Amino acid sequence: MKRNDKQAGKPVLKLITCAVAGASALGLASVAQAQQTLNIVSWGGAYTMSQQKAYHEPWMEQTGDEIINLDRSGNALAGLRAQSQAGNVTWDLVDMLPADAMIACAEGLIEPLDHDELLADAPDGTPPSEDFVDGALGECFVASIVYSNIVAFNTEMFPEDNQPSTIADVFDVENFPGKRTLLRKPINNLEWALVADGVAPEDVYDVLETEEGIQRAFAKLDTIKDHVIWWEEGAQPPQLLADQEVAFGSAYNGRIFNAMVSENQPFEIIWDAQVFELDGWVVPTGKLDKVKDYLHFATDTQRLADQAQYISYGPARYSSSDLVSVHAETGIDMMPHMPTFPPNFATAIQKDDEFWADYNDELTQRFDAWLAQ
Repeated sequence: MKRNDKQAGKPVLKLITCAVAGASALGLASVAQAQQTLNIVSWGGAYTMSQQKAYHEPWMEQTGDEIINLDRSGNALAGLRAQSQAGNVTWDLVDMLPADAMIACAEGLIEPLDHDELLADAPDGTPPSEDFVDGALGECFVASIVYSNIVAFNTEMFPEDNQPSTIADVFDVENFPGKRTLLRKPINNLEWALVADGVAPEDVYDVLETEEGIQRAFAKLDTIKDHVIWWEEGAQPPQLLADQEVAFGSAYNGRIFNAMVSENQPFEIIWDAQVFELDGWVVPTGKLDKVKDYLHFATDTQRLADQAQYISYGPARYSSSDLVSVHAETGIDMMPHMPTFPPNFATAIQKDDEFWADYNDELTQRFDAWLAQ
């Protein structure tokens, strides 16, 4: 990635605290005059709320822009394809997973990004290419958060002396009875099935690249298939758990955190074999000029630290970490709720985006066929 003038060396935090000077330095003045509407696609729920508080509301107050939230990220790739084919792209900025971003980039659906030119430097002048965590900056992608796919359970559905604690327990319907709810996709489920069957977390993708490994994962899923309610929207698992329709539910860790902390739900996260990944922004082709100032603002050091006050996702910038403190509403320490907190991270699996970019279509077809059996 190319290194350049990095916004004339001006510290980000100074720009943020000096509103008028900052607006000029970041090129916000002309945007404020335009007062445009930005259609921003994201995941909904607690995650979109955290973006609203950390990015959208400060931006709208500073510029006069209107931001419309669209909860479409679950099918963002298909949506971009359809809009592009129709010649009518209405989305201005899209929150997307890295594996889908690789595909969208290869298909020309989204813009290549020059990160050091487009994004803000860290407060000490470190360029974005050195301040974002490994893997956070793709050819057409910029991550904002590190989050985790986990399995949670309702503590009230198990005796106090027999609470589940491992991913193997999720597959043990004899000792831990009850329905499970899992995402209706192969991703995460295949990884967890292999770990529950004895594969070390660090070996999961090596095993999945073999036909024997794929068959082994599906065979393990067979053991709980009759006990699973499949979910497709992120809001479903917490609700199913709260209603005690299921005992276990796979979910995004931020959704479960929000239910535990804001709604006092009796949930607990099984951090064993969490599948952690990055999530962030892509710009639909032809939309870069419209959103580049907002993207600069929304991915700076302070914004990403601010987001961690509202949801238990770690910021994707190193410079943001020291600025993370407590939950904005309850005042609780956020660190133990982060996927990257060392005790939570001991058996973590890093999602292999290249693996899923290569094999997603094939494994999805096999997964759908398996479901139909």
